[in-house]
Amino acid sequence: MDGKTEGLGGKTSLVTVGSHCACAYIEEGGIKEDIMGINITRKQTFLPRRPNPMSIKTKSAILVSSAAVIVFMVVGGLDGVRASSNDGAYRQLQVYSEVLSRVRSEYVEEPNIPAVTDGALHGLLESLDSNSSYLTAAEYKDYKAHKNDAKGDIGAAVSKRFGYASVISTIPGGPAEKAGIQATDIFEAIEGKSTREMSLAEIHNLLSGAPGSNVTVAVVRARKAEPQKMVITRDNVNIPAVSDKMMEDGIAYIQVTAFNKGKSQEIANKLKAVQKSGAKKIILDVRNAAEGDEAEGIATANLFLNHGTITYLQGQKYPREAFNADPAKDVTTLPVAILVNKGTAGPAEVVAAAILENARGDVIGDKTFGDGSVQKTIELPDGSALMLSIAKYYTPSGKAIQDTAITPNILVADVDEDAGLPDDDADTTTTPADEATKKPQHPQQDEQLQKAVQVLKSRTS
Repeated sequence: MDGKTEGLGGKTSLVTVGSHCACAYIEEGGIKEDIMGINITRKQTFLPRRPNPMSIKTKSAILVSSAAVIVFMVVGGLDGVRASSNDGAYRQLQVYSEVLSRVRSEYVEEPNIPAVTDGALHGLLESLDSNSSYLTAAEYKDYKAHKNDAKGDIGAAVSKRFGYASVISTIPGGPAEKAGIQATDIFEAIEGKSTREMSLAEIHNLLSGAPGSNVTVAVVRARKAEPQKMVITRDNVNIPAVSDKMMEDGIAYIQVTAFNKGKSQEIANKLKAVQKSGAKKIILDVRNAAEGDEAEGIATANLFLNHGTITYLQGQKYPREAFNADPAKDVTTLPVAILVNKGTAGPAEVVAAAILENARGDVIGDKTFGDGSVQKTIELPDGSALMLSIAKYYTPSGKAIQDTAITPNILVADVDEDAGLPDDDADTTTTPADEATKKPQHPQQDEQLQKAVQVLKSRTS
């Protein structure tokens, strides 16, 4: 692939589809309709008729939109792969054209066909996975204009789940956490616009902005009847350093909040330091660690492994690329337990899967989020673009992390996600200042951490 770059969602490359074009013909004559059980055959007539300008315009839009879909369907063919003449995807084009024709001719009012087509393409891409998106020409232009801007953020990992923007985790001390945003929150709307209609790229664009500026989100939480409006003040987000402490029985606790560049080396330094201080066992806490690069997750897993497969990448046209442990990069043989939860995603899941499936240690906590793929950006002739997942990260045993997530071998559920939420009859608009004045909550018992200590106590060094 050309022009690969590293990013949060994995590697990204830019491919431009050339000046290929396609067209579709929709035949109106002879179509049979079934209305309330009565079959009617529409016959062709040859009476002269004055053209309807709106109808002609709409027909042209249908042809253009059908052409766009055909271009999408034949992208694989542009790479030299010939589709079979009986390919089901191509048969569906006939159905798509028929649906457009019926919408144009029988909908209650004159439809906005370009808007209908944009919605269809959006749904098509989102049905593949949360990281695949369709961007209109205007959206893609805006995406490129803001992609490399140095600007503020809300300090939260956001994906799509149930069709809406979903918070995987928040960065400790970041704007989202200060505003009261929690992992598993659903952003039903951003600045009054439903996230159901947005691509993931558009969601990220809206959440970022100038440091000090505000963004209003409508938050949906479990057992809450109405969305709660919350205001987040964007800021430059700093990833906390890796922290550590010594616990009972020589157990060293190391906490990682994100896997940004250089984090694996930081973890390696902590491992060496705690071993020098007399640590006999290790707890690596990657709960709510969802940001970062899979390469850092691979390097971190290698710190605990001197052999075996860490993960591998593979896609329909992406040849298998295996990442195996390098014995020279292994820094500890001490017993280890990995703490995970629903906010664990991406590179942190690579670490957990490698430790678990290589029988190197235990994974304790709740089932992870499930994220890990490589995207390719494909520009289309009209200026729109596809962000298409072309490969997924797999566990050593062959499970796609994005599809199955990581299930711990020792399950301990997360604490009550609704603890500390405002009452249903409370004011539904909150600001960072409101959150700062709330009474502090009593710390809850960390059952997952206690279980990890208990498990490691039973392990011999």
